[in-house]
Amino acid sequence: QVQLVESGGGLVQPGGSLRLSCAASATLSSLYVMGWYRQAPGKQRELVARITYGANTNYANSVKGRFTISRDNAKNTVALEMNSLQSEDTAVYYCNVEHVISRATYWGQGTQVTVSS
Repeated sequence: QVQLVESGGGLVQPGGSLRLSCAASATLSSLYVMGWYRQAPGKQRELVARITYGANTNYANSVKGRFTISRDNAKNTVALEMNSLQSEDTAVYYCNVEHVISRATYWGQGTQVTVSS
């Protein structure tokens, strides 16, 4: 069982920046992908960004060039640097870990990001 603890959400003005962090309670092997998803009110949860143990990344088209995902394998953490935030980025952001073979998936409790003037 892997527990994920997120931090760093909050209220920010349009054009601003936020950094989300997530720490896993267990040592994650190279078979785990870490990522961030988000869910806006009335919408389905969607992928924001994912990163493999070897630092291969993929991003949702809507955040490419604005968000950067990073991972520290030694600390079992993943971070999401969010720049040029827009109102459309307002959502609850969830940290996610998935085993690439068993597909075992773990979620954080979510952290609210609100972009508003």
